[in-house]
Amino acid sequence: MVETVQVVGAGRVGSAVAARLAQRGVELREDDAELVLLCVPDTAIADTAARIEPGPWVAHVSGATPLAALAPHERRFGLHPLQTFTRARGPEQLDGAWAAVTAETAEARELGFELARLLGLEPFELAEDARLLYHAGAAIASNYLVTLHRVAADLFRAAGAPPESLVPLMRRTIDNGFELTGPIERGDWETVEAHRRAIRATRPELEPLYDVLAEATAR
Repeated sequence: MVETVQVVGAGRVGSAVAARLAQRGVELREDDAELVLLCVPDTAIADTAARIEPGPWVAHVSGATPLAALAPHERRFGLHPLQTFTRARGPEQLDGAWAAVTAETAEARELGFELARLLGLEPFELAEDARLLYHAGAAIASNYLVTLHRVAADLFRAAGAPPESLVPLMRRTIDNGFELTGPIERGDWETVEAHRRAIRATRPELEPLYDVLAEATAR
């Protein structure tokens, strides 16, 4: 396992990763480290990697960026923490999350898995050509959950109901293993059509989204 790491980038992910490495006794350096871990925006990975002198291991934490962006480095891998991060929290955000490791050699794969476990992540191997499909799934699970909450909160406000009351409902749905309940599960299409009429009368711009989600849920 590497004993010295240079973390490039102090954003939401980089700050959490650096803090966890420090907790685990890894020496953080500004240069001359065994591993350079790029925690920079996806669009900055290639330029940042190109400025690093060949020699150390170089890795990025992007879910969608190919390993080719780490050129000219051959000792490289990708480690994507499958988690959403906020600056308001610290390294505990890593605990219990999974991590996608993409590598081109057995040595790189082993190092990626070791680093993931050191960070408190559960690693799994992800093929290079599957990265975009994987990242799309991650974006749906995380980003679109935010969208769904905002849309539901908008309808609650229009109905005079407290939007904050949605949070326990959403959490319980996750705790219940995403077991489907409600009118579509019961085959109550009269209620679904009544939903459409109410949305059309109050927030007509949301009816197409409701229709798409209802169709996907029915399938």
